[in-house]
Amino acid sequence: MKLVTYRSHVDGAGRLGALVGDRVVDLERLGAANGIALPSAMLDFIDLGPDAVRIASDLISRADGSFPVGTAPAAANVQLLAPIPRPRKNIFGIGLNYTEHVAESAQSLDTSPDLPRQPVIFSKPPTTVIGPGAAIEHNSAITQQLDWEVELAAIIGTKAKRVVRQDALAHVFGYSVIIDMSARDCRRAGQWIYSKGQDTYAPMGPCIVTADEIPDPQGLDLWLKVNGFEKQRSNTAYM
Repeated sequence: MKLVTYRSHVDGAGRLGALVGDRVVDLERLGAANGIALPSAMLDFIDLGPDAVRIASDLISRADGSFPVGTAPAAANVQLLAPIPRPRKNIFGIGLNYTEHVAESAQSLDTSPDLPRQPVIFSKPPTTVIGPGAAIEHNSAITQQLDWEVELAAIIGTKAKRVVRQDALAHVFGYSVIIDMSARDCRRAGQWIYSKGQDTYAPMGPCIVTADEIPDPQGLDLWLKVNGFEKQRSNTAYM
């Protein structure tokens, strides 16, 4: 299932929806029409776990394309926001996590051409998140080298600590796309959070694809275009 947070001219606040064809199905309203309580916000839905996904999927299947009035506006008539407009915690990322990127950084940033012996971990504050198509703030007083990287985002759905590798994916609710914006000239001075943590530096979405639809996240194509021109193309197999 492809989950979104959308806003219409009727609803000022973002609401939880599912992309079904050319429509956005409002899950709370579809549930109410069937006597089932579902939340209207993405994070509350994620908190309910796989059971909520199964219930919502069943409601959509039973509707068979005939949704009650007011529960499924046309996608063209709504605004898609970031699936999680304001995360509860920082977003954590792994730097230099693609073999091609390690080689590229060695040339452009004068870093080692070898794979890091330990993961390079950085974070982005919740204020970095914006929705698809939203404007990225380019403050020339901060950077002269605004850069971009398309990334697979794993949405953690359950509390976890000291998880062994073979159990890690069991905690993933779903996957999305985040553009990791960076002020490259700031990173040269070792300022990772300052480089990557400016407002609007994490465009996200447009949707979260639930984990049941992506059994192997290590075989996904990722690409990025800037002003219509392709700038990146790779596959998570190289991660």
